[in-house]
Amino acid sequence: MTHVKPQRGLDAIKPYVPGKPIEEVQREYGLKDVIKLASNENPLGPPPEALAAIERALPRLNLYPDGQSYYLRHALAEHLGVGPEQIAVGNGADGIIVQVCLAYLDEESEVIVSRSSFPVYDIYTHVMRARLVKTPLRDYGLDLEAMAGAVGDRTRLIFVCNPNNPTGTIVTADEVEAFMSKVPDHVLVVFDEAYYEFVDSDQFPDTLRYIREGRGNVLVMRTFSKAYGLAGIRLGYAVADPEVLAPLNRVKEPFAVNLLAQVAGVAALKDEAFLKESVAVNHAGRLFLYEQFERLGLRYIKSHTDFVLVEIGPQATTVAQMLLERGVIVRACGGYDLPHFLRITVGTPAQNARLVEALESVVLYSGL
Repeated sequence: MTHVKPQRGLDAIKPYVPGKPIEEVQREYGLKDVIKLASNENPLGPPPEALAAIERALPRLNLYPDGQSYYLRHALAEHLGVGPEQIAVGNGADGIIVQVCLAYLDEESEVIVSRSSFPVYDIYTHVMRARLVKTPLRDYGLDLEAMAGAVGDRTRLIFVCNPNNPTGTIVTADEVEAFMSKVPDHVLVVFDEAYYEFVDSDQFPDTLRYIREGRGNVLVMRTFSKAYGLAGIRLGYAVADPEVLAPLNRVKEPFAVNLLAQVAGVAALKDEAFLKESVAVNHAGRLFLYEQFERLGLRYIKSHTDFVLVEIGPQATTVAQMLLERGVIVRACGGYDLPHFLRITVGTPAQNARLVEALESVVLYSGL
């Protein structure tokens, strides 16, 4: 027993629960062949160029990494058409979210997020004891009009997840333009574009344009975890005005991005063939899943990401468990306030086929 007490308010925070790892499912259920379609990871694995760069860097693991991530920030700047002083990097996009909340929130602040969006925004808003304001979805997408309407004198941050996780929907360039015209300059708008590379809509906004044009209240956040296949190495980045990023640099860990992540990120940006293949495999797989869900009579939300949200009904959590017992890990969405839905990552053709076979057997068994 301990008499040591944590900071007040932590008991009210619901911890983020990630998808179960393959090894845990193998141990629990005595299965050898398990596929994971729960966490939106790249089914092709890491980029070959990144793996080669990691291998070359291994002898230097006795040394601390570059705390400023010089080469990575310059590579990102060249890739994005911005200056290196407009780039900050973190231990995954989650690390950027933590930095933003530490840098900009206090007990007097308010944060606007959408219902049924990425829950890490909620967690660190509560950690900083700021007030969380949630707006409803509209047709399973973010309602930017409602978010703009919720802005008050205490509003410090707005998190816009685009495409949205877990619904896979986007807000368009016109919607973002109208939204930005209503947001006052003292409110920092964080565009979380973790799934940016998978979007093929000509209506998707170019949010970096706001930064290139000198807008001082926009931060764009992206990751190497999805299309670039580097989720296990944890690497994310932010693009913003240098004055916006300066507070992040004051609160970040001294060596927030490890050596292997830095060299892998630089190499991944050069491996254009891998990125192209990842996007193509995802696009074909997404269309296959649409067809199969339609055949099974299951409603789904058209996605701009590497996952599809599918409506199962009140038995969604039970169905997820039954799939788990068959060696297929998917994500039940009760934690996202969508208890009738499953979020299913698009896999390889073989993985997608196995998912459909397992899902069909469960649907028939459960009488959905």
